[in-house]
Amino acid sequence: MEHILVGVVLVASGGFSIVCAAMDVEWFINSRKARLPVALMGRNGARVFYIVLGVIIAAAGIGFATGLIPLRSK
Repeated sequence: MEHILVGVVLVASGGFSIVCAAMDVEWFINSRKARLPVALMGRNGARVFYIVLGVIIAAAGIGFATGLIPLRSK
C-alpha cells in the first residue's frame, strides 16, 4: 500500500509541474527556486526544463505505483 501512496504523490507532483510550466503560470516561473533555471536557460528554456522534470517525476510515480520500481524494505 505504501508504494501506491508514494506513486500517487509523485504523479501529482509531476503533473503539477507539467501543467504550471505548460500554462506559463507567473508565480511558478517567478518563484525564488526557479530563478537559477530561468537565469541559465531563459524563461522558455526553464519551462521546457520543468515539463521534462515533471514527466520524469510522474514516470517514477507510475513505476512505484505499479511495482516496476520497488521501494526499499527497512
